[in-house]
Amino acid sequence: MAEITSAISFIEFAVLVSQALEDAGLTATLSGGAAVSIYSKNSYESADLDFVTAAGIAELKLALEPLGFVHTGQPRLSVFEYPNIHWYLEFPPAPLSFGGTYFGLSDCALLNTRFGTLRIISATQSIMDRLATASAWNEPQSLEQAALVAEHQHAQIDWKQLAQWVRNEGIADHRFVVEFYERMKQPGFDPQ
Repeated sequence: MAEITSAISFIEFAVLVSQALEDAGLTATLSGGAAVSIYSKNSYESADLDFVTAAGIAELKLALEPLGFVHTGQPRLSVFEYPNIHWYLEFPPAPLSFGGTYFGLSDCALLNTRFGTLRIISATQSIMDRLATASAWNEPQSLEQAALVAEHQHAQIDWKQLAQWVRNEGIADHRFVVEFYERMKQPGFDPQ
């Protein structure tokens, strides 16, 4: 396992945490802004790494404290930090969902990197996550993040699944979702 130093890259840090959790028998899926960072090749930089898990704080401590992580619980109970590293870990509770749609572990991705394997939401799910946030909170930053993922991972996106999800969530006419479609100029990608 790689050593954690101030020179560690974002993806290497994410892989190290993912593998440490897997080694401890804990399943946790990277999501949120951290997934956007990875899928956009750091065009967007997240300050935290959200790993969705059913594991409790006690189990997470057992897996992470031997590596040097400290459970700070600030600003939320599930936060862990590593000394002298500006990224922090947060563990939202399972199940994994985007809007009102739930996903199982088999729906997520295992991303093979030169550092090892990372359990992460798919690029399509990352867009769902960001569009759900953009439409629920009228948040333009989340729209930009969805666009970054789509631009960098265009060929990896399941456009049919995304369109079906948008229809099921009832957000096809939200201004940010409409803007996303217009910007992507995806042939045959009509959410209506």
